[in-house]
Amino acid sequence: MSTENPTTTGHPKGLYSLFFTEMWERFSYYGMRALLTIFLTAELATGGFGLDRAESLKVYGIFTALVYLTPIIGGWFSDNILGQRKSILIGGITMAIGQFMLALSSSTALYSELGDRMHFFYLGLGVLILGNGFFKPNISTIVGDLYDNNDPRKDGGFTIFYMGINIGAFLSPFVAGTLGEKVGWPYGYFAAGIGMILGILWFHFRRNTLENLGLPPKAYKENRTDLNAKDWMDILIYTVVNVVLVFGIMAFWDNTSDLIHSIFIWVFGLAGVGFIGKSIFSGTNGSTEWTRVSVILILAFFNIVFWAGFEQAGGTFNLFAQENTNRQVGGFIIPTTWFQNVNPIAIVTLAPLFSLLWIKLSKKNLNPRTPIKFALAMFIGAIAFYIMTLASNNAADGTLVSPMWLVVVYVLLTIGELMLSPIGLSMVTKLSPSKIVSIMMGVWMASFALGNYLAATLEEILTKYNFELYPFIAMLMVGSGVCLLILSPLLNKFMKGIH
Repeated sequence: MSTENPTTTGHPKGLYSLFFTEMWERFSYYGMRALLTIFLTAELATGGFGLDRAESLKVYGIFTALVYLTPIIGGWFSDNILGQRKSILIGGITMAIGQFMLALSSSTALYSELGDRMHFFYLGLGVLILGNGFFKPNISTIVGDLYDNNDPRKDGGFTIFYMGINIGAFLSPFVAGTLGEKVGWPYGYFAAGIGMILGILWFHFRRNTLENLGLPPKAYKENRTDLNAKDWMDILIYTVVNVVLVFGIMAFWDNTSDLIHSIFIWVFGLAGVGFIGKSIFSGTNGSTEWTRVSVILILAFFNIVFWAGFEQAGGTFNLFAQENTNRQVGGFIIPTTWFQNVNPIAIVTLAPLFSLLWIKLSKKNLNPRTPIKFALAMFIGAIAFYIMTLASNNAADGTLVSPMWLVVVYVLLTIGELMLSPIGLSMVTKLSPSKIVSIMMGVWMASFALGNYLAATLEEILTKYNFELYPFIAMLMVGSGVCLLILSPLLNKFMKGIH
């Protein structure tokens, strides 16, 4: 934990080192995400893969789910073997390799056969997924370690950190999105790879601001404040193994039957649940720790609901912007990827206000407890999806609707996000037993995984039962918000004094 005075009004220098590292990583990720569905559905003549709507959403859903699922593995390696710093460097380098693989595979000049391009593209996605697993949970864990649990700056620190995420998300559609959509798909993915490299370099050269936080377990015994030659060799080995492992899994997948695939998924799924359970049981002691862990697990369930709605942004909202929105302004057609900027613009504008709001409310003993903030996020999300229902109905006859429908929905969901996401990250670092902080961060990320997968598959599932997507999500969020209000007294008691 940080030794800085918790009454200080400023924030530790390390926060800004992590802020810009995460900013460039998110530039990389969101640049790729802004392109993914429109690239997959783009016609072969334009260099895309020509997939239909359902197929592209399925690829998007599986990818974004696994992106949030692999942090469980990365969290375990960090807690038990590597430490957070090595894990972040392994993840960042691996993700940069994945982005450059996407750039190469999207080039029709290098790959003339569609099958070869798709195969190499999926390899790149797999490498990105593994890299993210090492990066994502560990940088958030170090942010938490900069503060004591009851430091009133902690929620505000995570909100500032969250701004870094969204500045990267804001820049990437303008740069990577525009390059990919208007110049050529490879240029967009290449820009995303460059962003990741910049993040790695910034993290390395600003490492002194982190003092001894995030170092490997052995480093503390040796009183080191930096990585040594052996640590760098480990980073190289793990990065190579990540890439080789993805090649091996793809080779296995290509040469086995659907039955083997199903068995493989079930075995690894059950093994993953068992692994998480064992890690939690072995790292949690006493009734106080157990009740706090139960709060994380309960709120993780509601987190799934929120993100099943919110992540329509990269799926059905992205396709709605492309197919149903009037994007012409004078003689200029707004690129589809630019709509992805509304959320980060709103985050960057509103996050400082929320950061100040929590501190001011704390001074007056009026700061809502975490479950109440989650409930408010659900109700705001429900309003957003009611508005999206109206927009969808207006576009049902083929009319191109005003872009302001999407803008309003994105802003409302952003307000809900600020009530939930940075608060959730802060909550996990506060409530997790010290031995399994990264594992519990991985569990939290797993709730994002399920939310992302549902976001991409709900439309297809609901169509079978004659339910419309947007009204269904609106009702689901209202119900979740009511449940959280009912459960909040019990959850507050289980937090055992942690706000």
